[in-house]
Amino acid sequence: MGDQQPGEYGFEDASLRAMGGEAGLRQLVDHFYDLMAELPEAANVLVMHPDVPLARDKLAAFLTGWLGGPKRYSERWGTIRIPAAHAHLPIGQAEHDVWLACMDGAVDRMPVAADFKAYFKREIRVPAARVLATSACPKS
Repeated sequence: MGDQQPGEYGFEDASLRAMGGEAGLRQLVDHFYDLMAELPEAANVLVMHPDVPLARDKLAAFLTGWLGGPKRYSERWGTIRIPAAHAHLPIGQAEHDVWLACMDGAVDRMPVAADFKAYFKREIRVPAARVLATSACPKS
């Protein structure tokens, strides 16, 4: 990150701005949860979110800070440790993959630059991999 210049994704709030700000990010989260509800293969992941409105809020809040914006998650719920927050859930490779497929599909629905879509899809795999690595589910 030290080599990044102002305006580059990953520098300050450039990624959040590229997503369309907090309103655009909320649209992304809505697309994500819409896909989770639409795709039969996502059903077992969606049930891990018993309070979908709260899950939407938490994901939007996390992503806002993750993309360089205000730390909305910590403002409302305190510090997040993504692997620990998901460690109790049965997340195996299949759940990891369908979560990413829904996120990729949500990004594809966004009216944002193609290079930002590629950047986001690449970067979101980092926290997703950390969740998979610490899940309660035996890896297959």
